[in-house]
Amino acid sequence: MGLVYADITLSNLEDISLFRRKYISEKEIRRIEVKSLVDSGAYMLVVPEHIKLQLGLSVIEQREVELADGKISLCDIVGYIEIRFANRMAVCNAFVMGNEVLLGAIPMEELDVIIEPRNQRLIVNPENPTMPKMKIK
Repeated sequence: MGLVYADITLSNLEDISLFRRKYISEKEIRRIEVKSLVDSGAYMLVVPEHIKLQLGLSVIEQREVELADGKISLCDIVGYIEIRFANRMAVCNAFVMGNEVLLGAIPMEELDVIIEPRNQRLIVNPENPTMPKMKIK
């Protein structure tokens, strides 16, 4: 299977909260549409520094992360981010590194999406086409 990419929308959740409380207009919400590498072998959402800056995301903390090559790196965690794909929405933090957006397994679980290997694309879970479904126990 080759690389799978998906078009997703990332938004600053703090801006969305300000909009809902009528402190800013909807057009002031910082959001960006990006082509994301979909990687079910990765855990979290990863965004490059320029996306962090465009969305105005705050650093929440730093953590050590182990990369695919085994190297350990100190990484900023930023938040809070709303992810949208098709008729799905998830909220998460993101690690800041690299040069492309990477959608990992945890936000994929919350979105209730799957990788369709035959067509190499991300799709809404066909078992739950109208809304995401999650197990909570």
